[in-house]
Amino acid sequence: MRISILILLVICMASLTCSCVPEQKSNPQMDEWKTVLEQDLHLLGHRNWILVVDKAFPEQSSPGMKYIYVEGELLPTLEYVLEQVEASSHVKPIIYRDKELSFISEEQAPGIDAFRWESKILLEDRPVNTLWHDEVFKMLDKSSSLFRTLVIKTNGTLPYTSVFLQLDCAYWNPENEALLREHISLDTPAINK
Repeated sequence: MRISILILLVICMASLTCSCVPEQKSNPQMDEWKTVLEQDLHLLGHRNWILVVDKAFPEQSSPGMKYIYVEGELLPTLEYVLEQVEASSHVKPIIYRDKELSFISEEQAPGIDAFRWESKILLEDRPVNTLWHDEVFKMLDKSSSLFRTLVIKTNGTLPYTSVFLQLDCAYWNPENEALLREHISLDTPAINK
């Protein structure tokens, strides 16, 4: 009888303890964009783009543009995207940023200095190309008529902070391409027949 009461007491205490722990709510939509990125990354290749953009980035009418909204900030989103792209076996990023970002003062956009510093640390070991915003849009416009662009829109609200990743082939470099073109122009196959 004592053992039964003791077991009942232990069960009651365990259930009370469990009910006091706050329930962790899972939000599958928070990470849904990661699943979309991982699935799309397998399909994307050389000449496709992935854009990690601020909240004011416009939705474009080009049929080659696919948009995902992320309930998160720009730099952590960018960090995840870069990790995924760099871990892939088939593509590597060519990174572009807006040149205008260098000219914005902290007084104009509070938080811009911290953003520049944090993004410098994030992109530190990676080559980054800077172009005027309109030049990037011209490149995207030209490319999106033939190749898909995945736009990952974040909650970022600082101007000119979007980062544009043009995907390049990870296993074929410009030197190999130049050599191939030279062989073709000379009509000298690399393999003897």
